Amino acid sequence: MELPRLEDLPALDGRRVLVRADFNVPLRDGAIEDDLRITSALPTLQWLRERGAAIVACSHLGRPKGAPDPKYSMRPVAQRLGEVLDVPVQLAPAVVGADVSAAAAALAPGDVLLLENLRFEPGETANDASFADALSALADVYVNDAFGASHRAHASIVGPPARVPSAAGRLLEREVFVLSGLLADPRRPFVGVLGGAKVSDKLAVIDALLERCDVILVGGAMAFTFLLAQGLTAGDSLVEPDFVDDCRRLLATDRVRIPVDVVIAREITSDTATRIVPASAIPRGWKGLDVGPETAASYADVISAAGTVLWNGPMGVFEVEPFAAGTRSVAEAVAACPGFTVVGGGDSAAAVRQMGLADRVDHVSTGGGASLELIEQGDLPGLEALRKSRG
Repeated sequence: MELPRLEDLPALDGRRVLVRADFNVPLRDGAIEDDLRITSALPTLQWLRERGAAIVACSHLGRPKGAPDPKYSMRPVAQRLGEVLDVPVQLAPAVVGADVSAAAAALAPGDVLLLENLRFEPGETANDASFADALSALADVYVNDAFGASHRAHASIVGPPARVPSAAGRLLEREVFVLSGLLADPRRPFVGVLGGAKVSDKLAVIDALLERCDVILVGGAMAFTFLLAQGLTAGDSLVEPDFVDDCRRLLATDRVRIPVDVVIAREITSDTATRIVPASAIPRGWKGLDVGPETAASYADVISAAGTVLWNGPMGVFEVEPFAAGTRSVAEAVAACPGFTVVGGGDSAAAVRQMGLADRVDHVSTGGGASLELIEQGDLPGLEALRKSRG
């Protein structure tokens, strides 16, 4: 997929560049728990600053309800961004308005201004034209480096490309290159590993991957609806009865594998009693909360022989230790796989980082939902907007 690149932008010396980044980092008690999304923006920001651009950076953070909320302020992001860039980062008093315009106009080459949380403005998620106008007016040029938000037709994603010369940042460019390559010409065998809570969230991506994958390995709570499709019961596990027919159709392809054993418990706590049972024998009152060791070993064998692996979604409730073994086994197998490996964002990306394996994966995506939608649809609103940029 061809996108306008940073090199395609007009001369940047002395110009202001609006950079839509994805700084939606996890916070606990106001402190950043994982700064990957901040450090991932550095190649773009440094490239722009080296060419004399003044940067107006913007991002959303959490889910404020279209109004300022101190809990979701970008202040900790501004502080951390300044530390990793090794330059002062000024936090704007708002997203748009006279004071913000004045702060942007005062920027010198190499300066960095971070706007307050985009979602403090209701016009962001509503893709309001007047808000997009005000945002675009802060700069001469726009760069989208927010792959994780590019599946949203929000004002900061699709608005500026229609108003000012625009390009993809380094992170966005890399994400699209890798994921598009998976769809166009993957090395064989191509193994998809899909987990997570709801099969309804993954049906479209399973259908899309079945057109390209040699086998799909299913884990997480979504696997239990597949058990119902086989005429089995699932105890008190999370199931979606309305999607049993879809699961039955997918199983009929003979390229979708589901767990043969599971770890079960009555409750999700670190000290709860657990059992390992065949997937066909989950008793009433017990929930399936991880794939079992036989399933984990068989999945690892398939992954080890893969030419390409795409993994999206954990195998169980990996945040709670009794139910982490299946996800850990898959993560270790993906890290050891000699083929090309991609972890598709979200919880699976968090798992490989938590387990210290991220540097052994060829590509860890910063966008879970965006990566899935790109695989499903072959495009994203943010990418389409860049291709149509007034350039």
